Parts: sequence; structure tokens; C-alpha cells
Amino acid sequence: MPISLKFGKMRSKKGSTTVTQVKTPVGKKTKILGKKKDEEDVTETGDGEDWMQGKTLVKPPDQLDLTEAELNEEFTIVLTASNPHAPQNIVRYSYKERAYKQVSNVEQTAVHFELEGNLLHKDSDEARRQRARQGISEEGVAFETSVAEKEQKPETPADRVEDAGDADDAEERPDSVERKITNQFNFSERASQTLNDPQRERASQTEPPPRVTFSSTANQWEIYDVYVEELQRQEKSKQKIIPSKKEEDKVKKKPLLMDSVQSDDLSKVVKVAKIIERMVTQNTFDDITQDFKYFEDASDEFREQEGTLLPLWKFQYDKAKLLPVTALCWNRKYTDLFAVGHGSYEFTKQGQGLLLFYSLKNSTHPEYIFHTESGVMNLDIHKEVSYLVAVGFYDGSVAVYNLKENRPQPAYMSTANNGKHTDPVWQVKWQNDDTDKNHNFYSVSADGRVVSWTVVKNELMFTDIIKLSVKGAVTEGQDDTGIISDMACGTSFDFHKQIDYLFIVGTEEGKIHKCSKSYSSQFLETYNAHSLTVNAVKWNHFHPNVFISCSSDWTVKIWDHTVTNPLFTFDLNTAVSDVAWSPYSSTVFAAVTIDGKVHVFDLSINKDTPICQQVVVSKKTKLTHIEFNPVYPIIIVGDDRGYVISLKLSPNLRKQPKEKKGQEVPKGPEVETAKMEKLLSLLRDSNSAQ
Repeated sequence: MPISLKFGKMRSKKGSTTVTQVKTPVGKKTKILGKKKDEEDVTETGDGEDWMQGKTLVKPPDQLDLTEAELNEEFTIVLTASNPHAPQNIVRYSYKERAYKQVSNVEQTAVHFELEGNLLHKDSDEARRQRARQGISEEGVAFETSVAEKEQKPETPADRVEDAGDADDAEERPDSVERKITNQFNFSERASQTLNDPQRERASQTEPPPRVTFSSTANQWEIYDVYVEELQRQEKSKQKIIPSKKEEDKVKKKPLLMDSVQSDDLSKVVKVAKIIERMVTQNTFDDITQDFKYFEDASDEFREQEGTLLPLWKFQYDKAKLLPVTALCWNRKYTDLFAVGHGSYEFTKQGQGLLLFYSLKNSTHPEYIFHTESGVMNLDIHKEVSYLVAVGFYDGSVAVYNLKENRPQPAYMSTANNGKHTDPVWQVKWQNDDTDKNHNFYSVSADGRVVSWTVVKNELMFTDIIKLSVKGAVTEGQDDTGIISDMACGTSFDFHKQIDYLFIVGTEEGKIHKCSKSYSSQFLETYNAHSLTVNAVKWNHFHPNVFISCSSDWTVKIWDHTVTNPLFTFDLNTAVSDVAWSPYSSTVFAAVTIDGKVHVFDLSINKDTPICQQVVVSKKTKLTHIEFNPVYPIIIVGDDRGYVISLKLSPNLRKQPKEKKGQEVPKGPEVETAKMEKLLSLLRDSNSAQ
């Protein structure tokens, strides 16, 4: 912003009186008045001697004679903030653009004088506060100021007379007035302290390796025998058989293969590398590992009927992104290993699928990866032969993978020539081996067929157990006359835990059929369970009469297979994707819904509402499947974006009977069966009373 300043010219009036001082010989000062003159001012000294001549003011010959109008004239000068000497072409190097760039901002400030000081003005508020703290009065400050001013001014006779009077006053003034004001802004006169953090010690604890004490004695005969065996082995290695020319030609024609020794070394290297990878992963996610082993929610002690789920590892494979999780299954022998199937439930988004195997010891990458031509709809791991995995696909085929062989293709695969389904296979289940000790599993499909598959040598043999229909089971003689529209679509099934021939099947029409392997012509019982598709049916692990079902009609129902009406009905306000019984309690089960929530129920605590209802993923993500670990207190859930999340159950969600002093609490399947039976008896009594 420009600033305007007005300047006027200085002038002197003619005929002014000049006063000069002349030093007399005796050292006294004499004032001499000069006369007024029009042109010049001259001082008269009285005598005409040179040493007595005073100072004379003479007008310069080149002095301007200005008129009154010229003297009153004003000149305006405009000052701006821009510095005319500021450089306009400064160039600096830009590390962001990696080039020299001209600086757009020009510094316009020009500093002519700069001095950093710590003095205070005597009349300022800070100076008054310092004087008040140090007990110095205003008179002492005035005295010091006058002394300082006298030292700076030239001394005159009048000052000497005043100094004589001040000297008498100084004798009467106390010494405290002469105290020096301490400079409060000098850092050297102040003490400062900083807060030093205490030293920390970091330590780590590891489990000691197992130790075994071994001792043995050796005599001369044993040492001799060892040497003899070593000499015999060396002699056998020296005896080399010279191959014939035909054998050499055969060897040359064969492709170069890695020998058994090299393959063994390679397998050892792979095993060691996998162990090191697991160790690195566990160190990276050490906090999650500690939570998995030791963390228990302390807030459960203050809420007796509620629990929480603690998120642990999140499993993800880059090539499985946006492929929904269509199947989950734990390995019964290696309880840290579980299988995940990826596919799609939508007809318009069908393509290739994936079969992955993860371990809790390494959440960053799958242990086994199998690419499939069709989407995986369901899978099941054999309970005893843990390396055999049965898989059902969207194109209607079933396959058996052998993890021992570790090859990309399945060991067994169904085709159109050996009983392949014509619609998606929604569920597969391993069963006990047949009389010839051949492995056996079952499958149910949307084409209404329940098929038994037997692994015989190098092929799969199939047998149709039952064909589902809206009106009832279809026998073999009715195949030609049956109407296609009457066929029921099987969506899920499960076999009884104790009765080998008994199983239940859920359909797309919302009905549940109780069937037998021995009777393929009719159903043992039909339950009008749900109004929409039955997504899952599962028998209770402990009680032989109880099974559970969930549907897209927002409900979960618990049944007694001897009664056609449900024992319990739970409305979860949205479609239920999957449900699972807990392996440690006969009254605990969990369900997942498409709004991203996990619901955990315990019928022995609350028969109406869940004891845990927790959001696991965002509302835009749908949960598809849930499974309990057979040993550890964790569950895994899969969503429609290809992620698998592991969650730890808080103590209230896995309550066990409390031990009393001096008494052992009975545990086992019989106790869990009795707990469910007690609940059912109370329910029957209440129904009979009504």
C-alpha cells in the first residue's frame, strides 16, 4: 500500500539575534549580544585583539533566496512496498520435479539495521514489575537515570554547582538504591530442567526346545563290528556294473529326470523354507498370535449372558478377489488346516473357481492351490484319510483331490459317462467305507438326485440313492413318465451322527425330507419347514433327535425329527446364509446373515435372543458360510468378496460347567446329551401345560 509523505523547505528569518560564547583569559564565560543586521550577522568582541575574537556566522554566497510562496510549497512523494533492488530472476532446484525452477515469490523486505537486544524501557510495565520484585523504588531509578544523563552531557559551571548539592544528598541516600536490575531474559542466569524418559528393557521369551537324555556303553566288539560294516559298504560301492551299449542308448533316449536323491533334497529345502516362512509370519503378526493363545475378554465377568468375538487373522488370496466363498471345511486331523472353495452363486457370473487350503500358522499365503474349470460349490475333507477332499462344482461334476500327490488335476473326476449331475452340486459329504473298504461319499444337486460315489481303483462308481420330487420320491420305473417340472431341487443334506442309513435333505421349495439309504421310493418324513430355500440342515453333534435348519426366509429353526413342528424358531430379520453347531456344547450354535452379522445362541442361557450379535464386515458385504474349529475356540466366516475371517469366542460363548471345591464336574458327550434332553423335556412340559 503506497504511503504519502509531505516535505516542506526549511527557512531562516533575516535579522535574527546571534548569541555566542567567548572564553575570557581568566576562564569565565561571558555572553555577548550581537546587533541586528539585514545582510549578515557579526559578533562584536569589544577589543580588537585576535585572541579575543569570537565566532562569526557568515551567510553562504550560494544560499537560495526563496519567496514566501516557494517556502510554503509542498512536495508529495509516494512510497511503495516493492523493493526496486529485489532480484526477480532467482532459480532454485526442485526435488519434486527434478529440475531447476524460477522462484515466483520475491522477498520485498529490505533490512537496513537489525539489533537483537534484551533491554527494557524504564517506563514499560515489565520494568516496573521487575523493580517491584527486587524492591527498588522509583526515586532510585530516577537518581540513576540523572547520573547517566550527566555523564553523557558536557559539564558546565551550573552543573558543577548542582553536582555539589547532589553529593550531599548521595551521602544520605541508602546503598540499596544503587542495586543493579537483574536481566531476566539472559538464559545464563536461569536454570532449566528437562524430563528424561526412564530407560526401558526389552526382553523376549521362547519355549525351550525338547531335551532327551541318552546314554549308552560300547565295548571293543561293537566298535569292531561297526568298522567291518563300513568296509563292506565301501567294497559294494566300488563294484560298478559296466552297462552295455543298448542300455546306454536307452538311457540317452530317455528325458533327463531328477534322481531320487535330488528330489529328496529338494523336498527338504521346500519344507525348511515353509517353516521359515511360518516363523516370519508369526513374528509379523505376533500380537494376533498372542491374542489367539492367551487373550480372554475380562468384561465377560461383568456380563453373565453376553459375549464378544475377537477378530484374529484375515485370509486372502490375490487371484480369489471378488470370488465369493462358497465352501468352508476344517481338517479333523490337522486342526490348524482348513479348505476354502471359491465360485459364484449367480448364473451370469460363472467362470473358473479355486480350491485353497490355509493354515493358522501362515495367514499370508495358502498351503495348497488348485485351479478349477468350474466354480466350487461345496467340499468335504475325509475324517480319517485327511489328504482326500471331495468337491462339487457348478457344472454338475464331482471330483476327489489327493493332497499327497500335490498335482493340479484331481485324482478322480465324474463325467457325463459315469453319472455326472446336470445341475450344480450344492453339497458333498464323506461317509463310512463300504464292505470292500472303498472310500465313499454322497452328493446332492439341483437336478433332484442324491448320488453315492465310490472310489474304485482309478474311477468313480455312482449309485442313485433317491430322486427328489415335489410330490414325493421318484422310483426308477417312473423316470420316463415323470414330469421335469415336478422335480425338487436339493440344496443341502446331512447324515445322522449315529444312525448310518438316516439322512435329511433340504430343498429349494423350503421343505426338509427325512430319507433312508435303504428306501429310495419314498420319504420317511417331510417337514414343511420354510417358505423359501433351505440353505443348510445339520444334525446335532450330541443329541440323536435334534437337527437345525436355516433359510432365506430370515429364520433359523431347531427340530426334533420325531415331531413335524419345530421346537424353536428364531427370526434374524434378514436372509440366513449358513448355520453350524458348536463341537463343545449341545446347546450352542452360530448363524451368519447377508447383512454381515454373526449370531451366536446358547439355548441353555437364553431361548429367545442370541448371546452375541456382532457385525464382522461392512453392510455392503454378505457373509456366506461359517464353521467351528473342532479343537480351538475360534470360528471362521467367509464373505462374497473372497475373504475368510477368523474370530475368537469370548469365555461366555464357550461356558463349561464350573468345578466346585472337592468335586469333579462330569464332562463328555453324555453330559451334553443330558443337557439338551433336559431342555427338550422342559419345552414338552410347557407345551403340554398350554
